[in-house]
Amino acid sequence: MLEPAPYALEYLLSWLADVTVNGQVMKNQPVFPLIRKMLAHPEEFGITPHDAQQARALFLEQAGQALEEEGGRREWLEKELGG
Repeated sequence: MLEPAPYALEYLLSWLADVTVNGQVMKNQPVFPLIRKMLAHPEEFGITPHDAQQARALFLEQAGQALEEEGGRREWLEKELGG
């Protein structure tokens, strides 16, 4: 039997959701790539680098909990986000 944690990680890296950034609703967005773009270029979203870091922290908190419930580790997501 295969462990569920790698599948959970793969799902979280491609997870789609409606996301609000700087008051703008972005429908059905791949959350992980969006967070990476916000971290790299916050000005394109009309946010500060601090705002981008807060979005990263929120993603890691929520997605990390889901990953840990499947036997994974939050650090896997942190590594994927570059730190």
